[in-house]
Amino acid sequence: MLVAERSSDGARLDAARRRLDGIIPAAEWHEVADDIDAILRLKRARNAVILAHNYQTPDIYHGVADIVGDSLALAREAARTEAEVIVLCGVHFMAETAKILNPGRTVLIPDLRAGCSLADSITAADVRLLRERHPGVPVAVYVNTSAAVKAEADICCTSGNAERVVESLPGDAVLFLPDEYLANWVAGRTTKRIIAWHGHCEVHERFSAADIARVRGAHAGIEVIAHPECPPDVLAAADFVGSTQQMTDWVRDRRPARALLLTECSMSDNVAAEVPEVELVRACNLCPHMKRIDLGNIRHALETMTHAVEVDPAIADRARRAVERMLAVR
Repeated sequence: MLVAERSSDGARLDAARRRLDGIIPAAEWHEVADDIDAILRLKRARNAVILAHNYQTPDIYHGVADIVGDSLALAREAARTEAEVIVLCGVHFMAETAKILNPGRTVLIPDLRAGCSLADSITAADVRLLRERHPGVPVAVYVNTSAAVKAEADICCTSGNAERVVESLPGDAVLFLPDEYLANWVAGRTTKRIIAWHGHCEVHERFSAADIARVRGAHAGIEVIAHPECPPDVLAAADFVGSTQQMTDWVRDRRPARALLLTECSMSDNVAAEVPEVELVRACNLCPHMKRIDLGNIRHALETMTHAVEVDPAIADRARRAVERMLAVR
């Protein structure tokens, strides 16, 4: 049995190396192999699953993750998993969402400092005040929010299903929180009146139409793809606007000769690995919070079972309703 387990572990490591071949330089494999080997062994020993957001670096995304995707995909998979331990390679609100959907399972985040500027831009008290100012108006909150904020909402959404969520709500107005740019984007695609907040993503708000003009000037015929968290001038100048998953699908399906993804840098790296025939011009911004997660602290999380994410049950019960309503929207 021990020999078989060793053989299986070796096969897993070989498979990880093949996945990373051509994605990271061959010389770097020796720097990451020990951590990847340990993580693969620990996952089996702990009955753990690793969920990794698209913004994670390729060594995580292709090397150790079991499930990858955007916030909506990770939320759905977190609700389906049968693993005893969930390691969330993303930011804190994602780990909270996984815990909300799996109250009886252990959810670990490798670095507690992995936060989110959007989640920090609004509090539960802000939502309660907005409800007082707009009585009877349903509240939709972006999944990029704390559990306490989700608990004050009627429903959650992601950039991938925001329009459908808004249309699913009763009445002719919706409080859409907290991303102002995403709210404005949705407002242009619904007949409902959107009441927005002033939150922004520190990664996407740094892009500008001037960035697009500069890249178009240097690369004739380039296709520009933007996330709806970008400012309005960027969205107006882009060829396609969509969620993280929609951007990936667009490149995979269209396979343009050359494209610019206006989003986080590692997503461009991961899409480039999937469709190497597409030249992806880099004009990206790094998310400092996502980059707090690395192979070393994933390994440490599995070795020590830290850091366990906990959500107050009273908050979790209310937040779960909002998340489950989101997952039910098709």
